Amino acid sequence: MRSARHRKKKRKWLRITGFLLLFLVAGVSAYAYSIYSSLTNAVDTMHEPMQIRKVSEKRLEKVTLKKRDPFSVLVLGVDERKGDIGRSDTMIVLTVNPSKNSIKMLSIPRDTRAEIIGHGTSDKMNHAYAFGGEKMSIDTVENFLDIPIDYFVKVNMMGFKEIVNAVGGITINNPFAFSEDGFHFRKGLITLNGDEALAFSRMRKQDPAGDYGRQQRQRQVIQGVIDKGSSFSSLTRFGDIFASLGKNIKTNLTFDEMVDIHLNYRSASENIEQIQLEGKSERIDSILYQVVSTEEQQRIQNELKTHLGLTNKTL
Repeated sequence: MRSARHRKKKRKWLRITGFLLLFLVAGVSAYAYSIYSSLTNAVDTMHEPMQIRKVSEKRLEKVTLKKRDPFSVLVLGVDERKGDIGRSDTMIVLTVNPSKNSIKMLSIPRDTRAEIIGHGTSDKMNHAYAFGGEKMSIDTVENFLDIPIDYFVKVNMMGFKEIVNAVGGITINNPFAFSEDGFHFRKGLITLNGDEALAFSRMRKQDPAGDYGRQQRQRQVIQGVIDKGSSFSSLTRFGDIFASLGKNIKTNLTFDEMVDIHLNYRSASENIEQIQLEGKSERIDSILYQVVSTEEQQRIQNELKTHLGLTNKTL
């Protein structure tokens, strides 16, 4: 009799435990699906295919991410205001090589004098975006660096503060104290909200390194967002994060390509080397430019081509 009651009680607890596990699995599945759905919706909004050009003319074969081919990305930070296409005040070229387990990151100063491909002029590099959007920027950078640009990522800097706020703010190490746009930034580790991060990344005149110093701060802010966005504490904010990304970032990368990069290239992100493009200030026709010598341009070209495995393959 006691044994029968014991078996009945045990079956009852098994049913209760089973129901609890079922609800738990259902809850986790719903949460995972919600994250996946939000992510794919954001990527769909972000996706902006380049209809005019499928493969760079500087490549013999199209990049295959599943085969872990080295590839390049042009990051454009653009101040877009209503009724104004804006200019790409931030231009960063990334070359990614999984066999070398490394990424090279080159910041191009916005005032760099270059031939604007498709416009028939020589001008400041950041004007290419104002003249012809992403395509003209890509064509101009490709010509200047003599490497293929496989993908682009465009960030609306006016909306970048939304992304910083979405991840709950960022922490960076500030090398020296300064004030900008009504904010004071002390030296050392500081935590920034969206408005502060935008002001921090824009300061240039007080920096002894000028635009090079500003480029360094922009990279700090971007790295801060990546670090915070990938942390466990950001899981509860995924809805806000994906919504902000969808509104403020455009790229020709598809969702599947992003997945391939995550699976096949993530170890390369542990070894990022920053490259500096050296130039000198020169006034031409009353306009101040950063002029890069032929020797310096060739040095950067060779380094990036070698990293992409294209030293003897470019056309």
